[in-house]
Amino acid sequence: MNQSNNYFGQHIFSQLVSLCNKSILSPVIKRANGNHYYKRLKTYEHFIAMLYCVVTSSTSLREIEAGLGIAQGKLNHLGIDYVPPRSTLSDGNKNRPSCVFKAIYEELYQLYKARLSDSSLPKAVMERLFLMDSTVFGLFKAILKTTGRHSDNGRKKGGIKKNTVLHGSSLMPCFIDFSAAADHDQHIYKSLQLPKGSYLVFDKGYNNYKQYAAFTHAGVFFITRQMENAAYDTTLECLHDDTTPDNILKETIITQTYTDENGDKQTIRLRRVAWWNEKQQKAYEFITNNYELDAQTIALLYKYRWKIELFFKKLKQNFPLQYFVGDNQNAIEVQIWVSLIALLLLSVVHRNHNTKMAFSVFVTIIKLHLFNYIGIKQLLEGYRKKHPKKHPQTSLFESG
Repeated sequence: MNQSNNYFGQHIFSQLVSLCNKSILSPVIKRANGNHYYKRLKTYEHFIAMLYCVVTSSTSLREIEAGLGIAQGKLNHLGIDYVPPRSTLSDGNKNRPSCVFKAIYEELYQLYKARLSDSSLPKAVMERLFLMDSTVFGLFKAILKTTGRHSDNGRKKGGIKKNTVLHGSSLMPCFIDFSAAADHDQHIYKSLQLPKGSYLVFDKGYNNYKQYAAFTHAGVFFITRQMENAAYDTTLECLHDDTTPDNILKETIITQTYTDENGDKQTIRLRRVAWWNEKQQKAYEFITNNYELDAQTIALLYKYRWKIELFFKKLKQNFPLQYFVGDNQNAIEVQIWVSLIALLLLSVVHRNHNTKMAFSVFVTIIKLHLFNYIGIKQLLEGYRKKHPKKHPQTSLFESG
């Protein structure tokens, strides 16, 4: 690509950083007390170095130092004036609380979430929809307790679990909680708070009838799968008419029994929907405490839960987290938070340019041209011209 014809005043990395420049982040950093006790490595410089790390998939502090060092003359566009030595960066990852980077993510999420909204489901529902699941990142040291059997030598790798709640409209995390890989998924219930009227969708690994009662009391609606061995009493069977979709097999009101925190037996009334998946030729049973949405919407909302699995794939595919540049829990959390920030920023750029290009291809192009002085729009247009979409060939057996 001819740089003289496509020269832009800022390199690609600077254009990305402009979405989270000092004017945006300074108030956040001040509120989070991010620069307390730090004279040399300020939070912003720390953030830029780690953002470079995750965007370029650097696997060590040495790579970060060397990569930014080569671009020494281009740092002014990033709002920093020096490359932090790897020892300083290591200390920062260990000692600067990861909650500072959490605050940065939350600020940027609130700023850009409206740009990412896209769904065929009703907007009124999507604004109140939350998807919950967890994923595990394996570690090369026993930093956090993991699951599974011990190896022959008695040693085990560690693992960190990222318990995540995605907002339905933006499909970006609005709540994250870290725990050891061995901790049960329901660990997230201790700190999860949702506004009244929310729809929370999750798989049956979060099955907890006491929590279901708490959701109902708080005015939070949930949708999940019913356990295969669930024991329940049917109190009412809903009648179907000609308007009921064929894939709604059955709809009933059931009563489940559970034990409360005092050891007493309690009951909870739930709605059970049996739905037929034509593609998989399989029946699914959902339970919910919502009696207003029609059965088909209940099934579609649970089907939408697959979006969080795609989110985890998107994160791990584009920002590989097999290698962490720190060997302590705080450093690992810092790197994961910055990876989420990078994913958010690149998703915004991808959406802003209204490109049909696969997100993974888009991220790869950005990585390869990170310090090139060319506009992102021109870069993408140049790629499209060199790689036009191939139209499928007409079959020889098709009639004209």
